[in-house]
Amino acid sequence: MKKILVTGLWTLLLTTVLTVPAFAQELVVGGQVVGVQISTDGVMVAGVSQIETGDGSALSPAESAGVKPGDLIVSVDGQRVSGAADVISAVDACQGGAVKLSVVRGGRELSFCVEPVRSADGQWLLGLWLRDGLSGLGTLTFCDPDSGVFGALGHSINDSDSGLTVPVKEGSITDAQIVSVNPGSSGSPGELNGCADLSRVLGSIELNTDHGIFGQAFVDMDGRRLETGSMCVGPASIVSTISGRSSREYSVEINRIYREADGTHAMLSVTDPELIQRTGGIVQGMSGSPIIQNGKLVGAVTHVFVSDPTRGYAVSIQDMLHAAGIDQSKAA
Repeated sequence: MKKILVTGLWTLLLTTVLTVPAFAQELVVGGQVVGVQISTDGVMVAGVSQIETGDGSALSPAESAGVKPGDLIVSVDGQRVSGAADVISAVDACQGGAVKLSVVRGGRELSFCVEPVRSADGQWLLGLWLRDGLSGLGTLTFCDPDSGVFGALGHSINDSDSGLTVPVKEGSITDAQIVSVNPGSSGSPGELNGCADLSRVLGSIELNTDHGIFGQAFVDMDGRRLETGSMCVGPASIVSTISGRSSREYSVEINRIYREADGTHAMLSVTDPELIQRTGGIVQGMSGSPIIQNGKLVGAVTHVFVSDPTRGYAVSIQDMLHAAGIDQSKAA
């Protein structure tokens, strides 16, 4: 469940830090499904392709010039671009003339001179698949009732082809509901199918990190309030929405806790018969489902085992708070 369910445009240079005055002693527990809308800071190269020309040959001028998947196009011939349409328009205006692409790769800005080729149907193309935004579904993990800071997903939003973290220009979470479920099975991750209400924006996305997305809520997030705690091996529950807008708890078992350089993680298994019967276990769209153990909010679901949808991974709530730039000493 590393990827959110992409439903919109196919298509980290993040320097934003959330400024939080003082974090509440208790957090509002999430569990509700939300729509996720993101536009990128530049135009991401999702992949390269071969262009079939009128003489029957196949060329990829951008790849030959050195452009790679994951590059972020920031300008064409010195003109800043904010969307894929800007790149397409600039290339078309050159009518076959070489264009200068300025891209960001690994924190460095590079320049490539690319000469378009004419496709069999008469278009001037560079041989690139471009993405400038995406939309999908995820699960809200928590919201701080005092500052309005929220956290969701428990993992970063990545490009589905390159696997790279999507550089966020701006984004939002919106109201959403689940309309159906594709249950997971061995070798085939399931997914929640839903629709987002773009007219009801709940908050802005300001950070896209390895431990979740974070931002500022625009509306009051009502719900149960719990102190935070640490995960331990034993029974627990997750809060998820698998139908409509109503969330509820389902029983799980935390099987193992392990610590790595990037934080504390856990392996868990779904034990709730109803959740297994309806979804097969953990499915795409449940990323961010809060984990409650011993009456405290301890973490969030992040991934599912492709070979066994009843098993998955989790991130600790402390790592999510740290990724959001929140002083944990101010939390319970």
